[in-house]
Amino acid sequence: MTVSYNWLQEYIPDTIEIEKLSRILTSVGLEVESVTPYQEHKGNLQGIVVGEILTCTAHPDADKLKITTVNIGATEPLQIVCGAPNVAVGQKVMVATIGTTIYPTNGEPLTMKKAKIRGVESFGMICAEDEIGTGTSHDGILILPPQTAIGTLANQYYESYTDSIIEIGLTPNHMDAQSHLGVARDVIAYMNHHEKKNWNLKIPYPKAFKPDTDTEKITVTIENEEACTRYAGIVISNITVAESPKWLQQKIKAIGLRPINNVVDSTNYILHETGQPLHAFDFERIVGNKIIVKNAEDKSTFTTLDEKERTLAANDLMICNATEPMCIAGVFGGLHSGVTNSTTSIFLESAIFNGTAIRKTSLHHNLRTDAAVRFEKGVDSSNVVNVLKRAALLIKEIAGGTISSDIIDVYANPIPKKIVAIKYHYLKKLSGKNYHPETIKNILQHLGFEVDKDGIDELAVLVPYHKTDINIPADLVEEIMRIDGLDNVEIPKTISIAPSVNENNYAEKLKEKIAQSLVGLGLQEIFTNSITNSAFVTEAYKHTVVKMLNNLSTELDVLRTTMLETGLQAIAYNINRKNTNLQLFEFGRTYATDTNNNYTETEHLAIYLTGNKYEQQWKHKATATDFYTAKAIAQNVLNSAGLTYTTKAVDNENTLHYIVQNKLVAIVTEVATNDLTLFAIKQPVYHIDIYWSVITNIGKQATITYTELSKYPSVQRDIAVVVDKNITYQQIAAAVQKANIKKLQSTNLFDIFESDKLGTNKKSMAINVTFVDNEKTLTDTEIESFVKKIRTNLEKETGAEERN
Repeated sequence: MTVSYNWLQEYIPDTIEIEKLSRILTSVGLEVESVTPYQEHKGNLQGIVVGEILTCTAHPDADKLKITTVNIGATEPLQIVCGAPNVAVGQKVMVATIGTTIYPTNGEPLTMKKAKIRGVESFGMICAEDEIGTGTSHDGILILPPQTAIGTLANQYYESYTDSIIEIGLTPNHMDAQSHLGVARDVIAYMNHHEKKNWNLKIPYPKAFKPDTDTEKITVTIENEEACTRYAGIVISNITVAESPKWLQQKIKAIGLRPINNVVDSTNYILHETGQPLHAFDFERIVGNKIIVKNAEDKSTFTTLDEKERTLAANDLMICNATEPMCIAGVFGGLHSGVTNSTTSIFLESAIFNGTAIRKTSLHHNLRTDAAVRFEKGVDSSNVVNVLKRAALLIKEIAGGTISSDIIDVYANPIPKKIVAIKYHYLKKLSGKNYHPETIKNILQHLGFEVDKDGIDELAVLVPYHKTDINIPADLVEEIMRIDGLDNVEIPKTISIAPSVNENNYAEKLKEKIAQSLVGLGLQEIFTNSITNSAFVTEAYKHTVVKMLNNLSTELDVLRTTMLETGLQAIAYNINRKNTNLQLFEFGRTYATDTNNNYTETEHLAIYLTGNKYEQQWKHKATATDFYTAKAIAQNVLNSAGLTYTTKAVDNENTLHYIVQNKLVAIVTEVATNDLTLFAIKQPVYHIDIYWSVITNIGKQATITYTELSKYPSVQRDIAVVVDKNITYQQIAAAVQKANIKKLQSTNLFDIFESDKLGTNKKSMAINVTFVDNEKTLTDTEIESFVKKIRTNLEKETGAEERN
C-alpha cells in the first residue's frame, strides 16, 4: 500500500521524521518496503529562475536566432542566445542557468553548459514549458505575467509539491491500515506507549452537519441484505464539474493516481484518507429516483466505465435504478451513470458490501480496483455515514452546489461489537513477557478498543469496527505485542522443552530412503504441476477427471488423472532443449471423482526413463535405456522397501505388473506411441508407476529381521541346462527354490544361448548358484548333493536337460 508522508502528518499531533516514522511502521507490523522521494516536477525545477529580457537583437550569423540579455536578479545580466519566435524585450521568462539539469516533458534530461552558438557565447537557456516539464506546449518560450518578481525560483513560482512516498507491505489481516487514518492510528498508539505522549488522532469528520435543503427525494431498497449490509447516500445539486484545486491534484498524484475531475478526485481522496470506498452517480441518470441493490440477471450484459461490455453472473451484486443497472457494486462504475463534465447533480454512495461476494465478482471480471480490494479485506461499518458527511462537504467546497437531501442510511441489521476476553496468564504464555494490566489496557484503548470487563486476572474488551480481524484472545496478544514491539520480548537464558516423539513416520523415512537410493542410481527428482490440460486426458480417464471451477488458464483446467501426462511434458521440454538423456523420478498425486462427487487422491512414485543410460566413452559404446533398465530400477525400489513380490507380464510383455500380497504395487511399461506423439516425443520412454500409498501400508506391517553374516566362505557353482524356448528365468528360479535347499543363498542367470545344434525350439540357460553354511565350511560332497538335487528339480519342473 502507498502512503504519503505529508498526508500522514496531517492526522498526527506533531511531526515525526521520516526515518523514525519508517522504523515505527515496521515495528507495529506495517513493514516499510521502500521510501521514495516524490517531486511533482522532476528535479524540483532546481536552478530555474524567473528573469526579465532587457535586450533582444538579431544574431549576425543566423536569421532565426536572437541575442538577449536577461536579468535574473544576479549582479550581472546573462547573455543568452534564443531561437524562440516569440522572444521580446520586457518579457518575464523562465531561465535555466549554467549547471542546471532540466527534465523535458518528453525526452531525456539535459544539463546546461556554457555554449558558443554561431560564434556568440550563451550562458543558459530561456525555456518553453515542455522543456522544464511543466506543460506540453512548445510553440515558443514560456511568458510569465508581468508582475512576476525577478529572481523568483521556479519551484516557488509553481508551488512545486514534494513528498516522501512510503510503500508498505500490508498483510491481509491489517484492513484497518488500508488508509492514512488507519496508519496514523497505529503510529499514535506506538508514540503514546513508548514515548508517553498523550496524542489523539486528528479525525477529519465534521462534528456538525446539516443539509442545505431537502428538495431531492430518493429511495433505497436492498434486496440482498447478505451481500450489502449497509447503504447510505446523499444528493448534492448545482455542482460545477471541473479540474480539482491544485492541492487535491498534488496529493492524489503523489500516491500514483491520475486526476480526473473535482468530484471523482474527491472520492479517491476520501478513499485513501479513510479507507471507505465511495461512488458518485449522475443524479439525472437515476431513473425513478430509486436505488435498488440486487443481484444481476445471469448472462446479462453491462458496459463499465472503461467502455467494455461485460457478461454478468447471477452472483454479481449491482446498484440499479428503477429500470437498469448503473454500477457493479463495490467494484466498478457503469459507463452511462458516471460523473461527466455536464453533470450538475450527483448522488453520493457510501456502503458496506460483503467481502467474499466482492472478491468473486472482482476475480470473475478481472477488475482489481482500489474499492474492491478494500471491501475484500473489510471496511469499518460504523464509519459509513461519517465518511459520507466528510465527502459531501468536501465536494461542496471545491465543486460548489448545495446538499439537497437528508442522508439516507439503510442499515437493517446493525452488527453489535464483538467482545473478546484475554487472561493475563495466557498473554504471558503466548508472548513470553509479563505485561502490567494498565499497560495492556492503555495499548488496546489507543487502538480503539473499549474495556467491557476489568477483572483481576482477565480483561474483556469491545472490538472496534475497524478491527474486523480480531476474533480470539490470540488476536489481542498480537495487537499488544506489535505495539509494544517484538524486540522488547526478552530472550531467556534457558529454555525448557519437552522432546517430541516422532511417531508414525514410516512413510517419510521410506520416502527419504527411496529418494536417496534413486539419486544414487543417477536419477534426478522433479516436481510437476498437478494441474494439467484436459487435452492430455485419455478416454479411459475422462469420466473420472476432476475439472477446475475457476481455472486461470485454458491450458490448465483439470487435475491430472495419471502421473504420465505431466512427466511427458517435462521430458518434451527437456528434449526440445537438446537434453535427451533423462532419468527422472517424482513423488506426486493423481485425482479422480465419481458420479456421486466423491473425490479421491492417490499417491504415486513415478519414474521416467529415456535416451541413453550410459554415454559413449573410449572403453564402451553408448548404451540405450531399455525395458530391462526400468525393470531393474522398479525392483530396486521394491527391494529397498523390503517387499517380496511376484511379477506378471501383460500386453505382449511390454508391461510388467508387480504384485505384493495380491495387491498391484507397481507397473513398468514402455509408453505407447500415441502418448508420445501427443507431446511430439520421437524417442522411446519407459515409465514406472509405483502406488506409493499401497507400498507404505504394506511396509508398515512387515517385520524386519537381521541375520549375522556368515564366518564361513560361500561356494558357487554354474549349472547349464537346455530347455524349451518358452521357458522363462522366473520358472527356472522357482524350480531352484522348490529344491528346498536351506544352504542356498542366491540364484542368478548369467547366460542364454540359442542354436540349432541344441535342437528345435530349444535354448540354453546358465545359472549361478551360491551356497553358504553359517556353522561350518561346506564339503565337496555336500555341494555336489545340492547341485544334483537342483538338476533333478529343474528336470521335473521345466523339462530341463543337462547341457554338456
